Amino acid sequence: MSASPALSDLSRLYQTEFVRSARAVGVLWAVCTLCFAIIQVVILVQPSWVGTEASLHQGRGPEPPSGTLGLFEVSPHVEMSKCPLPECRGGLSTLSPLPSFQSVAVLVGLSLWAVWTSVLCLVLFRFCSAATVYKICAWLQLTAGFCLALACLLFPDSWESPEMRALCGDQVTSFSPGRCSVHWAYILAVLGVLDAAILATLAFVLANRQDALLPPDTKDGENSSVSPKPSPKLL
Repeated sequence: MSASPALSDLSRLYQTEFVRSARAVGVLWAVCTLCFAIIQVVILVQPSWVGTEASLHQGRGPEPPSGTLGLFEVSPHVEMSKCPLPECRGGLSTLSPLPSFQSVAVLVGLSLWAVWTSVLCLVLFRFCSAATVYKICAWLQLTAGFCLALACLLFPDSWESPEMRALCGDQVTSFSPGRCSVHWAYILAVLGVLDAAILATLAFVLANRQDALLPPDTKDGENSSVSPKPSPKLL
């Protein structure tokens, strides 16, 4: 017994709405990927991974150093006599990170490369199947999240360094920042790991649903190539 025309039209309507919703989710995923790539640049260049806590100086003795520290430079509010300029500061212009945070900077750089490569892969939607592009971007975003997670774990382990001791005091040890505290750039890096995991998961979901997003005419065309068997006549 064949389906009624009303049910066929309703099925096509649901299929059209499903395609539109999937395309809207794909556009939202692409926009979030671009935003994540921009956030990665901010994470890498901002000297606000750790910084001194706000405190009032009582006027007894020299004022303790205060400021913020990133992967490439120390931004002191008061000149730090314990940390000579050539040995303790890198430079963003020459892409030379601080000596104690070189491995962290390399990991963040690899994460930055992976996520920007996924952004460039969006151009492949015009040349390759959507499922393939989604899977490529998903693996790149997983790589970016993995490298960023390693950087977030290695950064506190590198706190026992001349740069941190000059800014945060001699009581600094690994995973103990002394007078300092983590600032917004490090928190943004931690959130970036979660963002990469969500984007990669969404990309895998979109890739696996591409077969369901085929236009109805394509499926009808495939089925029409096979001639239907004649139904037996009822006596």
